[in-house]
Amino acid sequence: MNIHHNFKAVARVTALLFLGACANQNPPANPTVTTYPQNSGVYTQYGMVQSIDLVQQATSGNNNPGVGTIAGAVIGGVLGHQVGRGDGNTAATVLGAAGGAYAGHQIEKNNQNQQTVNAYRFNLRMENGSYLSVTQTTNPDIRVGDRVQLDNGVVRRY
Repeated sequence: MNIHHNFKAVARVTALLFLGACANQNPPANPTVTTYPQNSGVYTQYGMVQSIDLVQQATSGNNNPGVGTIAGAVIGGVLGHQVGRGDGNTAATVLGAAGGAYAGHQIEKNNQNQQTVNAYRFNLRMENGSYLSVTQTTNPDIRVGDRVQLDNGVVRRY
C-alpha cells in the first residue's frame, strides 16, 4: 500500500509537470507588431512606409520544449524514491522530481540551438497619424513611400 501511495504521488507530480511543459511559452517569431503611442482614429489598417530595416530575428531550433523537464522529473523522482521511509520517502520523491524537473529544464534551455534569420522591420505612418513597426520575414516588393495595408499583422502593398 505504501509503495502504491508513493507511486501515485510521483505519477501526479509527473503528470502536473508534463501538462505545464505542454503549454506554449514562446510567442510566435513572425510577424511581430510593435505599436507606438497613437492618436485615436477610426482606421489604422492603411499607412505609408517611412523606412525599412533589415534585422536579425532569433528562432529556436528546439521543436519539443519540455522534454528535458519531463525527463528530469522522472529521473529525479526515481532517485528521490530511493531515500528514506514513509513520509520521508514521499517527501524525498516529490523533492527529487521537482529538483530533477528544474535541472532538466535548465539543461534543455542551455542546449537550445538559437538560429537567426533575416527579417524586415517596416516602420509605418498610419492614416490616423500614428506610427507602427511591423517585423516579418518576407518583403513582398515593398519600398519606402509605398502605401500599404496591414492585414492580420502582415504588411502588403496596395
